[in-house]
Amino acid sequence: STHNADESEDENRLASDKYTLYEQTYDPDWQSNQWRQARKGKKPKKTAADFIATLADETVGLEGGFHITYKPARFEEAFLRDSVRAFFDMALITDVLAQVKGGKEASVYRCVGHPTLEAPLVAAKVYRPRKLRNLSNDAMYREGRLVLKEDGQAIKASDHRIQRALNKKTAYGVQVAHTSWLMYEFKTLERLHQAGAAVPKPYATSENAILMAYIGDDYRAAPTLHESSLRAEEAPQLFADVIHNIDLMLQQGWIHGDLSAYNILYWAGQITLIDFPQVVNVANNAHAYTVLE
Repeated sequence: STHNADESEDENRLASDKYTLYEQTYDPDWQSNQWRQARKGKKPKKTAADFIATLADETVGLEGGFHITYKPARFEEAFLRDSVRAFFDMALITDVLAQVKGGKEASVYRCVGHPTLEAPLVAAKVYRPRKLRNLSNDAMYREGRLVLKEDGQAIKASDHRIQRALNKKTAYGVQVAHTSWLMYEFKTLERLHQAGAAVPKPYATSENAILMAYIGDDYRAAPTLHESSLRAEEAPQLFADVIHNIDLMLQQGWIHGDLSAYNILYWAGQITLIDFPQVVNVANNAHAYTVLE
């Protein structure tokens, strides 16, 4: 039907978005997938040289009026600028100073806050989209969660087009799932911060990043508990603080999903909980108790 043809065309267009270029540059699985497609007689749309040229062109195009101190790798620069440009346009940041944390799912950057933000330093968490979208066992965490749009509102169950795209894992469906994953982290931070939990204050989101409070100083981001050496007399109070924050989350109807010493920051004698995209719905997830344990 015409409707299905239009739907397919939209999804194919989204499949060639700029984040796919990032995956093709950095994901080691991509080249092997292309080789398998070639064996089946499927011709890749562009060569590696074409993708490199496209990314380089994007970097040049993004430089106008947006200069950063941090010197990333050539292709990271195009991706980074694209992800944080919205924060620059919203007058929330004026510079990116350094990468303070790198990971398979996201990297965190220390940024200069705009004077109107009243925060000299802020943190931008920039997701690696394809790595994020392919998290193992993410279905377990998403069970019982509504799908969120860019504005944080839930997608209607009656929106069958989106539901089909999610079920079929089309390019459009993958983008919708990615947006929902990011928005769950942002909305969870909002609710927990308002409830008094020890979490970074969230400021804004872009298509692929979250801007939040920065924990640390001009030279060093707060280390995780795993990286910290504690005095014996500190441990009981810090443990009590962790339990208090777990209790606050339960009151809000959520379980962290991946809480450990690797995602609790320690700075100036205080803890801060981070990394919330995998929050589990207490009431609607059959695995909630297992995750909590």
